[in-house]
Formats: sequence, C-alpha cells, structure tokens
Amino acid sequence: MTKAAIIILNFNGKHFLEKFLPSVMEHSGIAEVIVADNKSTDHSVQFLQNSYPEIRIIQNPVNGGFAKGYNDALKEVESKYYILLNSDVEVSEKWIEPILKLMDSDEQIAACQPKILSFKNKSHLEYAGAAGGFIDILGYPFCKGRIFDTVEEDQPEFNKTYPIFWASGAALFIRSEIYHAIEGFDEDFFAHMEEIDLCWKINRLGKKIYYCGESKVYHVGGGTLPMGNPRKTYLNFKNSLITLYTNSRYSDLFWKIPLRFAFDLLAIFKFLFSFDIGSIKAILQADWDFLTSRKEIRGKRNNFLNKYPIVNSPYQYNGFIVLDYFLKKRTKWHDFEFLKTKNKK
Repeated sequence: MTKAAIIILNFNGKHFLEKFLPSVMEHSGIAEVIVADNKSTDHSVQFLQNSYPEIRIIQNPVNGGFAKGYNDALKEVESKYYILLNSDVEVSEKWIEPILKLMDSDEQIAACQPKILSFKNKSHLEYAGAAGGFIDILGYPFCKGRIFDTVEEDQPEFNKTYPIFWASGAALFIRSEIYHAIEGFDEDFFAHMEEIDLCWKINRLGKKIYYCGESKVYHVGGGTLPMGNPRKTYLNFKNSLITLYTNSRYSDLFWKIPLRFAFDLLAIFKFLFSFDIGSIKAILQADWDFLTSRKEIRGKRNNFLNKYPIVNSPYQYNGFIVLDYFLKKRTKWHDFEFLKTKNKK
C-alpha cells in the first residue's frame, strides 16, 4: 500500500491532460499518479500510454460521471490517502507535503483541501472550493472567499489552516478508510455536489475536515459543464435538495424543503427576467425529479441514519445565505461575524 495516490478522473479531457499533467508529474512527490478514464472517445488513453507509460491507467467500463467514476476506480487503488484531482488543475511545488503533514498529525482529520486559485486569474480564488467550504441552514453551499458569484482576490488570511464543513472535489485529500466506510460518493448524483454530500457524512462520523492554506493549486473550472449550462443547473439544484434531505432531521425537513422550493421559485423569477428559459426548465425538472424519487432517497437516508446519527456541525452557518447575499448585500467573507469566529487560526 502506498502512502498517497493522486487519482485524476478523465472523460474526453486529453487537452487538459496534455496541459496539466506535466505539473502533476513534476510535483507529485511520494504520491503514485493514476488516471481513471471514464470511457473517453478522444484518444486520451492512447495519449497516456504513449506519453506517460509510467502512469497507471484504470479504464472504467462506462462513463458513470464523477461519482461512479471515482467509486469504481478507487476499488482498485490501495493507498492510505486518496488525492482526487480534477484534470483541469495545475498544481504547485510542495502542494502535497503540507496537507499530508497536517493529516498525519491528527487522525481525526478525514479530509482536506488546498487553496484553490483561478488558473485564468491567478490573483483570485476559484469558484469551486476557494478557501474552504461551508453550508447554511438550508443546505446552500458557499466558500470562504466565494459566496455565490462573488469571488474574492487572494489575501494573507487565506494562507492559514483551519477547519471547514466541506472540501472541494477539485483537489480533495481523503483517508481511504473513511472514503470506503461511507461507501464513497452517492452515484445517483452523477456530478456536482457529491463532495458536499460526502463531507456532510464525514461530519456525521464526528471526523474533521480542514483547509490548508500552505498548499495551493490553480483550477480552470467548468471543464465538464460550463457555468450557466442547464444540465449543470439541474444537477446542482437536484443534488443540493438530496443532500439536504438525506442529512437533516425529519422534524427540520417539514420547513426546510418548502422553504427551499420557495427560494427555487425566486431563482426562476430571476432567470425569467434574463430570458434564460433553459435554466428555468432545469430548476423545474430538478424539483420534480426530487419529489418523484423521494422513496428511493428516503431509503438511502434511513440506511445511513441507522449507522451514523445526524449531528449539528459548528461549521454549518445557522443563517440564510441567500437572504444575506441578495437582500442584505453581504457578499464577502468579512461581512459575516459568525463565520469569522470559526477561522481565527
């Protein structure tokens, strides 16, 4: 068993592999580098075989998306730590060592992420993870340094190390034993929000999740589905509802789910004003599919609930981030006193 393995999930991302694999190979340190291919049709596998014969390739039989793709591949990887890395990420020198040192120092730390900066604008954080993930009382995710579409410029406070609620799947360090204990990602998600559901379950195990500002990577973002794509909107809205439902107490669901639908209606009105019919249809379809599949979702919820109780995390924001952002105009991290107290380190 190796100490750490970098697993890059790829689907028709040959152009990303050509661009970003050199940095991974240069700065992989002690970690084994593995590419798990989701049945690509762009000759990604042939490129890897010819250009990087030292890289282990796992060829998944189907394209099951991010969730199933990783679940299938990681059954074949024996390592103490998994490092799940998007194919559109450029890594930096010594990005692995600080996180492994941190996780080695505390066995209660189950997962961790580095600082995620924008590859296109390297002075700013990147949307998918930024300086660590948090979540509000209704299950809306946001990040330190990124609340909805407001992404902040990098600054010294983002160089610190501190606990968070969820770590980004763009560059996710996780103990393999924990990953398999909670049976990996929920494969019904296909893509988007799956790491938040995974991290919520980690919180329920009583384990810790950390952000390590000493480590940094640069993420392109939107490599699979660009921002504004109706399919992306659909997956984000549906999977967010599933995550909230499976990780909340039944007594809370009676008011949380209706309120979520009300906020979804507000989102529909917002898209109506911009004539974004694709996003409107995506939200309506997401809500409908959630409602019609609740029996199956309830079964998964009860199965996990029998093993691990629902607990309150000190890193869950006991407020409404939607109202804070759109009505109160709290768009940056320093606007939230409650959240600032969680990251004094």
